[in-house]
Amino acid sequence: MLNSKQRANLRSVATALDTILYIGKGDLTDNIIKQADDALTARELIKGKVLETSELSSREVADLIAEKLDADVVQVIGSKFVLFRRNFEKAKYDDLL
Repeated sequence: MLNSKQRANLRSVATALDTILYIGKGDLTDNIIKQADDALTARELIKGKVLETSELSSREVADLIAEKLDADVVQVIGSKFVLFRRNFEKAKYDDLL
């Protein structure tokens, strides 16, 4: 669980990230969960976007993915969300935490 200072530090880093996870009308499939899991393992911090065709809100998607993958929701703004999960083997953001 992140505290507010850690969350703020990760938010500042996330502004420069490209969106790599898109959720559309197919909603949350096993394939999207697998993509998110692989991306979190490789990058620790990922940005996603929920398209207008999705039946779920960006908050719902972020919470569901975070719950399934034991990640933290860093922020949700509009249709975009940012997730973080620490990778202890290849930690990139230890200096921010």
